[in-house]
This record gives sequence, C-alpha cells and structure tokens, in this order.
Amino acid sequence: MKKQILKALLFVSTTLFFVACETDKPKDNDNKPVKIKVDAPKFNSDNAYKYIEQQLAFGPRVPGSKGHDSCAAWLETTLNSFGATVTVQKAEVSGGSKKYNIKNIIASFNPSAAQRILLCAHWDTRSMADQDSERKNEPIPGADDGGSGVAVLMEIARTLGETKLKNIGVDIVLFDAEDQGDSGNNFKRESWCLGAQYWSKNPHIPNYKANFGVLLDMVGARGARFPKEGVSMKHASFYVDKIWNTAMEQGFSDFFQNREERQIVDDHLFVNEIRKIPTVDIIHLSQDSPTGFGSHWHTHKDNIDIISKSSILAVGQTLLQVLFEEDAPVK
Repeated sequence: MKKQILKALLFVSTTLFFVACETDKPKDNDNKPVKIKVDAPKFNSDNAYKYIEQQLAFGPRVPGSKGHDSCAAWLETTLNSFGATVTVQKAEVSGGSKKYNIKNIIASFNPSAAQRILLCAHWDTRSMADQDSERKNEPIPGADDGGSGVAVLMEIARTLGETKLKNIGVDIVLFDAEDQGDSGNNFKRESWCLGAQYWSKNPHIPNYKANFGVLLDMVGARGARFPKEGVSMKHASFYVDKIWNTAMEQGFSDFFQNREERQIVDDHLFVNEIRKIPTVDIIHLSQDSPTGFGSHWHTHKDNIDIISKSSILAVGQTLLQVLFEEDAPVK
C-alpha cells in the first residue's frame, strides 16, 4: 500500500515538474518586437496659453466674420513657420437651413511617412450663447471651446517643427464649423461638425488613412476632467487605454479619469463613422453640471479667466509622449 502511495506521489510530482517547465517556456507573444521607451520633449504650456490669447484677440471666430478670416490667416502663417506642409481646404457646407463658407486647415509633418497619426480640434466659435442667461444671441469668446484644443495642437506643431519625427507622420487638422449646430428641440446631429463631415468625405489626400486619431475639445479649463467618452470607447477603445495609461504614467491621473461616460456628438463621431479612422475624443465632461459640460459651455464666461495651464499641460505632455513613443524604433 505504501509503495502504491509513493508511486502515486512520484507520478504527481513528476507531472507537476513537467507542467511547470512547460509553463515557464517563453510564449510566442514574448518574442514580439516592442517599442523602445523614450522621453518626449517638454510641452510648453506658457506658449499654448499665449496661443489662446492670440485667438481671443481676433474676437469670435464665427464663419463669415472678420475674426474668422483673421484667425484663419494667422493659423496658416504660423503653421507654415513651424515647417509644416499646410493645406487650406475651402468649401461651402450646409447645416440645417444655413450655409457656411468654411476653411479646414491641415498641417502635415513628415508627409512622406506611410504610418500616420491624426490630431484634430475645431477652431470656430459658436455664434450664440444659448446656455447663458443674457446676451443669448451674441457669439461666445471660445477660450476653451475651440481655443484650448487649437492652442495645444499649435504648441505640438511648434515642437514637431523643432524635433523631427523619423518613423511616423502627423497630420493636424483644424476643423471649421463644428459649433454652429441646432440645439434644444431642434437638435440634429448632422447640423454639427460640418468641417469634420466634409473632410471625412473629402480628405486632403485621396484615400487618406491614419493608424488612429485624437480629437481635443474643451481641454483647457480649470478643474478639467477627461473621462473615457462613449463614442471613443465604441470605435477606439484600444487607443483610449493607450492614451489614458500614458497619462497615468506621466502623473496626470487627476485629469484623465478611469471611468466611462456617455456618447456625444463631436468631430470624432464623423471621422470614426465616415473615414473609419479609430479616433479618441479628449473632452471635459462634468458630472456636476446639468448640461454635462463645464458651467462656462456656450456662455460668455468661456474666456481667458477659466483657462488653466495645468489642464493644458496634462493634455499636451500626454500627447507628445504618445507621439514620440509611436515614433520610437522597435527592438
């Protein structure tokens, strides 16, 4: 009986040994090439803040206004000065009963690279303060809603002009006529994001593709919080996790929150649906506001007073880290 027990124990021990050895063998996944970790250039939030001030100096950037024309010229000239290949896409688009002459402004870096990343924001401002209690029919300043996303991308463009990418290309697309849509009972999603809809159907390069995209919208306010927005999770959850994990590693967990939020209509919706580029929206969504956005949203309070350099830094530094890790060589 004892011999049988000893044989059984010896059999079990031997089996466990071989199982353990088998488990310790490297799996195929262990041999896959990995990106080398790199330190990205430092994002200059002071510069980005000045880019917001410059946009505000033009006044509201409503399509058809003087401020809109002046800002478009400044964006084009400044992006050219950073060494980008700049394209201005002009079109007449319809939103509901209104027509707009728009300008999508595209800045490309390392344009010959096959592997590309899309960065985008809208640069127009809303023609009415429909969420305000006074002067509802007057346009908003748009420091955060429009201005902050553009400013972060302008500073990234300046950085890419100084620190050249080697393996990937980046296309910065500033969409026009995002914020002119119908709200309230007249809400129609197709009346919003007109520049993004047009570009998604008529990209600046035929059959344009990118590995993934990132949209910035309202990223500059004090106390900004960026949850994982629903459309982003539906179409680009892998890249949401990549960006949010990078933000955590950079020490920006107070800004990039590990919680999911509702789906919203924003430029990325049409880039995902029409252009089929998995695109993430980094946007301040509030749990404390009845609108779901910041209390300054579509009001005259959307001015320089609500802008925080800390919020701008969190977004800008995270994006630079993502870009330069994507550009890093493989080992």
